[in-house]
Amino acid sequence: MLTDFAVVLLTQGQRPAELRRALDSVLAQQGVTTDIVVVGNGWAPVDLPAGVRALALPENVGIPAGRNAGAAATTAPMLFFLDDDAWLPEPDTLLRMAQKFAENPRFGLIQPRVTDPESEDDPTRWIPRTRKGNPRHSSAVFSLWEGAVAIPREVFDSAGGWPGSFWYAHEGIELAWRVWDSGRIVWYAGDITACHPVMHPTRHADYYRLNARNRVWLARRNLPWPVGVPYVASWTAVQRLRSRRDPDAWRAWWGGFREGWREDPGPRRPLQWSTVLEMARYGRPPVI
Repeated sequence: MLTDFAVVLLTQGQRPAELRRALDSVLAQQGVTTDIVVVGNGWAPVDLPAGVRALALPENVGIPAGRNAGAAATTAPMLFFLDDDAWLPEPDTLLRMAQKFAENPRFGLIQPRVTDPESEDDPTRWIPRTRKGNPRHSSAVFSLWEGAVAIPREVFDSAGGWPGSFWYAHEGIELAWRVWDSGRIVWYAGDITACHPVMHPTRHADYYRLNARNRVWLARRNLPWPVGVPYVASWTAVQRLRSRRDPDAWRAWWGGFREGWREDPGPRRPLQWSTVLEMARYGRPPVI
């Protein structure tokens, strides 16, 4: 029996060639069925290949909320989120992910290894673990790169989807934490590949501000206070060290930090202590 995937691609229409490459790579998938939705974040997608649906959002609602809109427009039992400038280099990528879910019932989310064919080395910042190690080594992880993610719909719904209020940055951490809190495992699959060009994250105008604000929101929304306070404090210290020679970056980060405490982050849903202890057992307690 073929696995049904709902594939959500979010785009602002600024990369038509890359979007077409992403779509072609999904349309080439074998051994699964796909319902592909292109979500236009503030625009109406046009000139899409046959078999691809468009969902036009009247305004840019941010990355996580845009992905949520795409998921809500589909019904397939498996969800796959793909950035518009990412692509799947092999025709059996989705099939292999489906097989991993079938073979490992506790798997609640899978992120593949990310490569850039034009780069000599894999971009290690997209290996979602503290000790990066060999990018081909698979393991349980507690964060993720959001640009190519497979997740069963029931797990996605139970986790509350992507945190729509985040706009950009760290939405994958919250989703990963909540998948773990549901009793499932977030898995980094080093033996499955997705492609994405290497880009510096600071290209985003609000990179430092949103990183800081959303770090605070992660704690306020998800962490029991005995670990939430150390989490915010440790990341503040890390950023202070990183930006000691870049006062502009620190000012932007500090502004986001204060914004994170002043503004409403949305509903609070603290992780169970059993989840916190399991994260510690795997070597990644939520204090950094």
